[in-house]
Amino acid sequence: MTSVQFTVGKLDAGMAILLTEDHHLIEFPSLLLPKGVASGSIVNISVNRNISEEERKMQEFWDLQNTIVQRFGEAGPEVPTLRVKNITQTSLILEWDVLELHTATLRSLDVYKNNTKLTQQVPGETNFIKLSGLDVDHEYEFYIVIKTTAGQYESNRVTVRTHKMDNLTGIQVAFGNFESQDALDQMKHLLDKIGATWTNDVNHETTHLIAQIPGDRNYETAVKYSIPIVKPEWLLQCDLKKTIQPALPYYIVDVPNLQ
Repeated sequence: MTSVQFTVGKLDAGMAILLTEDHHLIEFPSLLLPKGVASGSIVNISVNRNISEEERKMQEFWDLQNTIVQRFGEAGPEVPTLRVKNITQTSLILEWDVLELHTATLRSLDVYKNNTKLTQQVPGETNFIKLSGLDVDHEYEFYIVIKTTAGQYESNRVTVRTHKMDNLTGIQVAFGNFESQDALDQMKHLLDKIGATWTNDVNHETTHLIAQIPGDRNYETAVKYSIPIVKPEWLLQCDLKKTIQPALPYYIVDVPNLQ
């Protein structure tokens, strides 16, 4: 402990000027002086080091650092896993598991085809992308790169070949309005025959919507996402000619009733 004697010089409500015997001057908060002290009063100020409080504060500091490390520093983003789904002659779907970023934040997600970054943007909340305009019976390599606040991570690379024209297994349809259940059942049987698939509802894997009559929820969804809407004759011709047929000649055109 150190004790020093001071003479109170100037004194106001906020700060006091204290003088030592060898004429050193310090400013001292008036609030900490004893009651009744005025200019000319003699005061002794004692100072001692609080080692136990230092140790407590230091331990509190390191506890906080360890908490920060455990919460933010130990679990970084996981490397994304990429896979290919629903391959056709000219399109495919790339899909990956929902990103596990832990405490990091996603800055961007880029898709690479044959080592070239695609300009097509991927919304941060989705885990797939549909790529169209590919060459028939052509081999491609794909991977994705995510950039986060914790660094950059590259997925596995997948190699895939688009289908030949006589491969109809990539067709995945949903159905719109049909005039009869028999006509609908015929389409389902034909899809099974050629090795294609169908679903009750339109989704991101749907390649075509088959319908006889415009309208219904699936029809509206297909219009929204620019999925080809074709007549049953399209599928019949695919089976007859054993190759996938252009959709355009079989499009359904929804013409409003004239008043």
